[in-house]
Amino acid sequence: MLALTVTQRILKELRHTRRSLIFWALFPSLMLLLFGLIYSGQDTQTNAFDYMAPSILIGAAFFFSCLGGPIAAIVAERERNTLKRLLLSPLSGASYFMGVLFAFLVVAAGQTVIVYGIAYAFGGVYRGSLVLGALVVLLSVASYVGLGFVFGSRFTKRTEEVNGPVSAIGVPLLVLGGTFFPASMLPDYLYRIAQVNPIFHMNEAMDAVSAQGLGVAAIVDHLVFLALFAGVTQALGVQSYRAMLQRERVL
Repeated sequence: MLALTVTQRILKELRHTRRSLIFWALFPSLMLLLFGLIYSGQDTQTNAFDYMAPSILIGAAFFFSCLGGPIAAIVAERERNTLKRLLLSPLSGASYFMGVLFAFLVVAAGQTVIVYGIAYAFGGVYRGSLVLGALVVLLSVASYVGLGFVFGSRFTKRTEEVNGPVSAIGVPLLVLGGTFFPASMLPDYLYRIAQVNPIFHMNEAMDAVSAQGLGVAAIVDHLVFLALFAGVTQALGVQSYRAMLQRERVL
């Protein structure tokens, strides 16, 4: 119940600011159109929007909203001096985390509709199981939100510091993860490095389900990696959040 209260508050704040929502809708839309049209000019047997939609959704859309969004939310709590009130409330770190996760799952659902709506308009087709695709989305969002909690709680104290860790660490991960071009184009040594990149597993799993229509057997390794990664990042995120509140208590 407390987690849903956090979810409602965050979604209400996002509606009031609007700029973040507009950006989170506009950026992946433009990236999908750009890369979809670029690859459409090549001699391929499948529609370019079939395989660009999943990677743009996981990379360009979820990365900036579900990673950058939680960082900004935690920094805003610090800047508004609301952390002291959280210390006095019965809200646990796990409940706060779940509230933020639910909020950004709503954002992710909206981005999914936008991205696949555009892909469909240009002839793209979703070929696989909706349930399996939703599972990949859930694990991806959980991983991003967990990382966002770690960065927001430990490494950023002001709004202007939000873009630093997101850009410095995130953009190379997007490139190595196959967001803008197939990971198979990477040299062998970079492809081996990409195996420990969670975005690589997100993109590979979503592409297999969405563009190729494959089932669980084809992506089980990616699902196991993402489930473990999401569990670790969520545990670290909650622990980082609790440590931040303890620092605030001392201050």
